Amino acid sequence: MRDGCRSEPPAPVVAPALSGRAVFVLVFLPFALGHFLSSLMRTVNATLAPQLVAALALTPGELGLLTSAFFLAFALAQLPVGIALDRWGPAKVQLPMLLLAGVGALAFAGGQTFAQLLVARALIGLGLGGCFMSAVKAISTWIAPARLPSVQGYLIAVGGLGAAAATLPVRLAMQYMDWRGLFLWLALAACLTGVLIRALPPPQPASARKPAMLAAMREVYCHHAFREVAALVLIPHTVFFGIQGLWIGRWLTDVARYSEEAVGYLLYLGMAAVIFGAIAVGMITEWAGKRGVRPISVAAVGVALFIAVQAGFLLDWRPSYQLLSVLFTLVGTVTGIEYTIVAQSLPGALTGRAATCLNLLIFVGAFVVQAGFGLVVGCWRPDGTGHYPALAYQVGFGALVLLQLPGLIWFVRRRRRNPVEWASHPAKLQ
Repeated sequence: MRDGCRSEPPAPVVAPALSGRAVFVLVFLPFALGHFLSSLMRTVNATLAPQLVAALALTPGELGLLTSAFFLAFALAQLPVGIALDRWGPAKVQLPMLLLAGVGALAFAGGQTFAQLLVARALIGLGLGGCFMSAVKAISTWIAPARLPSVQGYLIAVGGLGAAAATLPVRLAMQYMDWRGLFLWLALAACLTGVLIRALPPPQPASARKPAMLAAMREVYCHHAFREVAALVLIPHTVFFGIQGLWIGRWLTDVARYSEEAVGYLLYLGMAAVIFGAIAVGMITEWAGKRGVRPISVAAVGVALFIAVQAGFLLDWRPSYQLLSVLFTLVGTVTGIEYTIVAQSLPGALTGRAATCLNLLIFVGAFVVQAGFGLVVGCWRPDGTGHYPALAYQVGFGALVLLQLPGLIWFVRRRRRNPVEWASHPAKLQ
């Protein structure tokens, strides 16, 4: 491989034989529950934003920073957790991580100042940093590579359920408790999920290789498939996470002027759309693969559609604000195809580190997008009712579109320049 990225082939990871039902009950369900909880806690601030703003008198910049602290801490956990997953297996790693998330949720429930909530939110992100990649590592060990797109689509759909649970169900729960009580229950759920993940899955074989952290990073980042998919999908994925988790709800409040009830309902529809979108992307990817279409081509079409949806926000497409808010999350689920492409292309012993390297980039980017978007909106003054102008959001979405276009243009030009060689020998074109 180029650029001094040579390495010895990793030792194969041999998984024990399990029936399909055993894989579903003992592997998929407990790890999917962890991903469900991670998605719920990642996006719950979008629903609780009015209460948090009222309790702490937050500006858009402070709200963005408070919510995005999850992403930064999540990103910091990726590399050490990824190497731990490949060494000891996801079940052993997840228990202490989810206990840490429980501590963070307890601290958030008791926090009285912006600084205290900021630290607590970061602890939650740190503790949940292994949920998705541990699930990817677990299912990639027991699931055949050809089935990975569909199964990972189901996993992302479960995350959609978690995000949907952070909308209307949370609003209903607020009729019986405040946001502090909610986080007490979330702390308990995190601890119980960790215990289930430790108790149910069978022992997973660990990799014989134990590389240093920098060597592990280099090995994954130098792989052609990783670099190819990151160039196209990485920035759209950061935009999807950063905007979906907070600013779609604020846009519906400030620009569309919907009530809290209407915003909660539209957020619920949008998060529910993630479920359909994730399953559809997995099925389409498998269908296209049987016809010789590479997953990266499916990703390119999805990214183009995702940018088109954001152009609707940029142009302030008034005919259907509701449709835009739902389409953003429906189409944005295509960005999750990154994990499938990498899991199919890299050796099994590297899948844990590959997922963490992706997560490192994605969640650092999501932190920048979510916090940066708030800073952009905060450049304008709110009106007498506390709403920020549509222009503030248009400038923010315009900047995001400009960031995503180069990767799509590069992909299209590269494919047109060498269509035959690109399809037959993608590794040569780097």
